[in-house]
This record gives sequence, C-alpha cells and structure tokens, in this order.
Amino acid sequence: MTSQKIKRIAVYTSGGDAPGMNAAIRSVVRSAIYQGLQVDGVLEGYSGLISGQLQILDLGSVANIIQRGGTILKSGRCPEFRTADNRKIASDNLKANNIDALVCIGGDGSFKGAHLLNSEHGIPIVAIPGTIDNDIFGTDNSIGFDTAINTALEAIDRIRDTAASHSRLFIVEVMGRDSGFIAAAVGLAGGAEQVFVPEMPQNIPKVIEHIKRGMTRGKSSSILIAAEGQKPGRAYDLADVIRKHSGFDAKVCILGHIQRGGSPTANDRILASRLGSAAVNALMAGKSGIMVGTHHDQVIMSPLEDCMTKKRVLSNELLELTRILSH
Repeated sequence: MTSQKIKRIAVYTSGGDAPGMNAAIRSVVRSAIYQGLQVDGVLEGYSGLISGQLQILDLGSVANIIQRGGTILKSGRCPEFRTADNRKIASDNLKANNIDALVCIGGDGSFKGAHLLNSEHGIPIVAIPGTIDNDIFGTDNSIGFDTAINTALEAIDRIRDTAASHSRLFIVEVMGRDSGFIAAAVGLAGGAEQVFVPEMPQNIPKVIEHIKRGMTRGKSSSILIAAEGQKPGRAYDLADVIRKHSGFDAKVCILGHIQRGGSPTANDRILASRLGSAAVNALMAGKSGIMVGTHHDQVIMSPLEDCMTKKRVLSNELLELTRILSH
C-alpha cells in the first residue's frame, strides 16, 4: 500500500502499560492530523481490534495527556488473537471502518500480533517500543524504561535510609521477568552492593563474602537488587539462601507494579513524541512491518521480525561497575 492510499490510521496500545504511552498516542494523533490523516484509537488493544472498539481521535482527544501515566486507550493481553480466525475478524473490522494502516505501541508480544496481522492480511503497520523492561532489539531505549528506573531509584533511596538506621541488609526486587535491564540500571544508580539478574547466575557465597568485606571497614547496611525472574517473589528465595549461609537478617521489599505507573519523565516524553511522529512519517513514506526506535540519539527503523526474534543482550559492564564501586 502506497502512502497516497493512506487516509485513515488507527493507533493502539498492547501488553503491559508503560509511562509515556500517552505521550506516544498524542504524538501519533497530532502528527497524523498535521499530515491530513484521520485517526482512530483502538480501545483495549487486540481485544478491541477483534470486537471493533474504535473511536475517532481529534486534537482535543489527546489534550492534557502527555504528563499522564498508563494509556488512555487501555491495554491488556489477548490470547484470542493467537488464532487466525480472530485475526481475520480484526482485519475485517479495520476494513469495515476504512482503516488503511496501524500504529502499534507495545513490547515484543504485541509486535508478534502486529507482524501476523501485517503478513497475513497486508495491513500496513509500524510499531513503537513501549515497555519498561527495555529488552526490545532495535532501540537503545524503549518508552517507559527511564521512568521505571527513576521510580525504583526513589524507592531504593528511601529504603537505604531505613537500612542504615537499623543496620540491615535489604533485597529490593524490581520488575524484569526475563531481563535485568531495570535491575542493572538501578543497582548502579542506587549504589547497591550486588545485582541479581535472570541472564547471569550469581555465586551466593561470593556475594556474602563481598558483603562481609564491607562490614570489616565499618559498613553496617547493604542494598541488593534482584530482578523478579520468572515470578514475583524471587527476592524471598534469595533472602532465605543468604540467611542460611550467612546468618544475616535479610529483609525483602518488592516494588512491583509501582514501577509501571506515574507521570513519565522528560526523557520518556521526548522519546515517545519522537517515535510517535516517526511512525506516522514511516507510514506516509510507504514503510510497513517495521519498528521505529533510536540508536545513538538517531531515529532508526528495524524489521519487526528482527525485533521479535533477536534478543537485546544485557552487558556485564553495569553489573561489574556496581560491584567495583560498592567496595
């Protein structure tokens, strides 16, 4: 489909919400209207595509949302979209509403649905990375990551006050089921003694030895950061092992979903605004089946298939620097 045929687009958010999604929606809507397009919002992500929940968006629809967390279009996961029959229903709904192209805001799971809709039904789609995990291949940062690490860091700073007052060891669990990008960033920025991530197994005896060395120079409290792993509560397992092997009274604090909410940082608002506009420009240029991201502060495009099949690898640099600086 050429850019001349695109007159009406729809935007939707899918998967877990991320701070800055509203800023991206705002950018998509206003950039599209600026270029003479009509814009619809799909409510409830892929569920809304199946049920045909679309509403017209104008300039006023996205007023006063750039500072709001979450997503005004709502979001969620939709197992039903995995079936070809339901994707056909979604495609028919889009055609019935004269939707020529889509902008998908979400993570790798959302991109799989977008890729299937594009490959099976030829609907032009451009994706925008919106996930706090920052694990999407093809971009240096995803929308929501900066806000999530700053939210976690604020909590860790407060926990450190209590840890120091009571001479305690705290294990703070942050989000990151399959990736340790949040944990690595907040561990370094928060002055943690050690960071536990899914990608790299840790030697508990060495961690305990590291903490004890700090105590010999008068350090009375410690902060350890743990990514949640396959399920929330991994920090409790770590605390039990540390208590068993060291006798330390390890306390656990699980930050959970507070990392998803809240007003997005300036960095996330800027990133979302740039990528929202870039997505519209890509569609108008006849691009499809791609994701817009950034690399070295430049907007780039990557095939959706690469973003789904290739993994962004967590560097050991931040983890090693955290360990060095905590001596």
